[in-house]
Amino acid sequence: MEKDPVQVNEKGSSHSSLDEKGAVGLADLDGLGAEMQAIPEHLLEAAEHAQTMSAEEIEETIHIIVEEHGDDPNFPQGVLIAARRYLYDEELKQNPVEYQQVYEELKVEAALILINSPYAEVRAVVDNHDDPNISGATFRTLVIGTIFVGAGGFINQFFSIRFPSITVLANVAQVLAYPAAMLMSLLPTRQFTTFGYTWSLNPGKFNQKEHMLITIMANVGFNTPYTNNIIWVQFLPLYFNQGWAAGFGYQILVALSTNFIGYGLAGLTRRFLVYPAYAIWPTNLAMIALNKAFHTSAAENTIANGWGITKMRWFLICFSSMFVYFWFPDFIFQALSFFNWMTWIAPNNVHLAAITGSYTGLGLNPIPTFDWNQFTPILDPLIYPFFSTFNTFLGEILTFPVIVALWYTNTWNTGYLPINSNRVFDNTGGLYNISKVVNSDMLFDQEKYSSYSPAYLASGNILIYGLFFATYTATLTHAVLYYRREISHGLKSVFSKKKTSEVHRDVHVRLMMQYKEVPEWQYFVILVLSIALGAIGIGVFHTETSPAVVLYGVFLAAIFVIPIGIILAITNVQITLNVLAELFGGLWFPGNAIAMNYFKSYGYVTTAHTLNFAQDLKLAHYMHIPPYHTFIAQIYATIVSSFVCTAILNFQMTKISGVCTPEQVNHFTCPGINTFFTASVLWGTLGPKRMFGAGGIYNSLLYCFLIGAVIPIPFYFLRKRVKMFEYIHLPILLAGGLNYAPYNLSNLWPAVPVAFFFNVYVKKRYLAWWSKYNYITTTAFSSAIAISAVVIFFCVQWTNVEINWSGNTRPFDGCDGTGCPRLQVPEQGFFGPGVGEFH
Repeated sequence: MEKDPVQVNEKGSSHSSLDEKGAVGLADLDGLGAEMQAIPEHLLEAAEHAQTMSAEEIEETIHIIVEEHGDDPNFPQGVLIAARRYLYDEELKQNPVEYQQVYEELKVEAALILINSPYAEVRAVVDNHDDPNISGATFRTLVIGTIFVGAGGFINQFFSIRFPSITVLANVAQVLAYPAAMLMSLLPTRQFTTFGYTWSLNPGKFNQKEHMLITIMANVGFNTPYTNNIIWVQFLPLYFNQGWAAGFGYQILVALSTNFIGYGLAGLTRRFLVYPAYAIWPTNLAMIALNKAFHTSAAENTIANGWGITKMRWFLICFSSMFVYFWFPDFIFQALSFFNWMTWIAPNNVHLAAITGSYTGLGLNPIPTFDWNQFTPILDPLIYPFFSTFNTFLGEILTFPVIVALWYTNTWNTGYLPINSNRVFDNTGGLYNISKVVNSDMLFDQEKYSSYSPAYLASGNILIYGLFFATYTATLTHAVLYYRREISHGLKSVFSKKKTSEVHRDVHVRLMMQYKEVPEWQYFVILVLSIALGAIGIGVFHTETSPAVVLYGVFLAAIFVIPIGIILAITNVQITLNVLAELFGGLWFPGNAIAMNYFKSYGYVTTAHTLNFAQDLKLAHYMHIPPYHTFIAQIYATIVSSFVCTAILNFQMTKISGVCTPEQVNHFTCPGINTFFTASVLWGTLGPKRMFGAGGIYNSLLYCFLIGAVIPIPFYFLRKRVKMFEYIHLPILLAGGLNYAPYNLSNLWPAVPVAFFFNVYVKKRYLAWWSKYNYITTTAFSSAIAISAVVIFFCVQWTNVEINWSGNTRPFDGCDGTGCPRLQVPEQGFFGPGVGEFH
């Protein structure tokens, strides 16, 4: 009788016994493991199961390797090459000995795919077995999750308008949940029965599913409603001065609507973003690694390339070291963070600062930082697949000379502006003054605009807009060319009568089949109700916006969420729709900043929420948490967070004196809201037509839409002829250039050698060490930085303690600190067309 691959939980028999069964190739276990990127434990388990497989199963799986993983950048290339040789190499078939050897190795790989994940990254941290008797839905989960969601939502909303702001992330909750659970273990173990459900104040040992469910609740609840930004610019007298926006009913309607629409779409995209094995979601793996570190006992510890230290101890060493060290680059010695040492030679040299500066320059610096937090604003080198890191870096390198050329040729008057700024400028080189182009009702005033100035962008910002336009269409073309099989497979599964486990071969899908799934119609109901809530909130109150804006935004999200989601799940790089939403929103609702903002919320933010919720669904999928437990936990956390954040917003708007003014005594000056308001008027009131439309300064950038749609095609057809093209992922490459303004090369280049060392060198030579410690290392660093930042903020920055010395001031001196332009404004007082010379 053949073994059920889901039930294979043993470590595997001894090496010699497997040899006796005839498993060819296991004599060289290390070589086979390196080829398959599998540690001995997984390899032995697969080899044992391979003996139970029929020839038909093996042959079918080899075909699947070639057909489904042919363009998969995460799949081991050595295995893919071997599978293609086995199927199509006639010379190999003429050599019976070598042909049999390749077959035996592929036989083990076929078994590995069936009983485990095809990817080493997933196998490193995710178990391929499950105990359904372990429950995460406990009283302890509810209490700790509720406290963390409420506290995190409160902190993030309250301090979001302060400068400097403070943000608590889910990894903080993940670290603190363990000691909180240990504290609750002091409670009595007496059981109670409520409505037929038996529960206890202390259900026993704190388990991995409880821990992860709390983390998922925190990940959901720590996000403040995006619509709060809209309400701020509506309410405040220095913005649109719409006092009625302080109404709690209006605020909670639009907050719940934007949050829950993401759930509806996330549930409907599970066939594309959660169930398939290719949807790795690399960030989840770091969270699971930390979870396992807390719940792996010393008795379960294994030796990894000579290292016997436990995961928990390694986490504590890395965490403690980074917690202490981060005080230096963040507070004591900030030059370690912005190590723009070349600009110190001549601080006022415009050209030196522009090219090498880390603060407002382009960051061409071989040693730009000693701060891990500066390594990771763009990508985490230990989490991202190396091909993603490489393509992102290549994209930033290739666009570097374009920015320089725009600046030095003074194209679109960029020479009169800083080279790398995300601000908007007027024709004097100063920041664009929105009040000079609107009337007393904050509506666009053509006469005032004609007497003032067009809006100008810096070189780095111009490049970003062009790349955004190209990236959007390139993403759709790339998805059709490379992922049409996956998309078609997902669409067919909607109408298929087969079970999910029959459509998706992933072992984790089979394990999850023992739990009741949340049907699509329930997610669809949430989607419809959320759209209705948004339409009511916008239509009933005086927003001067059509409720149809909700449908327009959701339609945009529906078009992009699957291709963007597949790319994110595979590469860990997200293409954001903010610029596209601003462009379309400004064109569809000209002169109406509030309507444009709502379109952006229901287009761009809905997509971001959908992907965030889908990522959490995959996290629960990996941890084998029953779907209904995740479903209820996410909904509950969102409701709690929405009400907490909205209540705090109402308090801030009505109880904090002088809020959002430069003179506010507690520094609640709202820098983010100021930026949001500027974008609102620029894209909504002023409108994109004046910048990118016919006769607009940047009209030619619209050709980037066409370029982006076409350029993936030659890359796709040449990838088999020109080997270099196999390593190019065009949407990621284009997205690499999006990291300028305000970031630069200094925020990405340091991550590249670190990524190569860990995810190529160590992974290839010391796979066991990499599997055990890689994700723990980066999670410890990020958690330490987050908690250290909270401590620094409340202990010293909140009380206005400063250390005023050259180590803290030198990086921000001179042109790198201020962003010097290359050219002086002409004597006439402005550059470009004068009054009456522009439309």
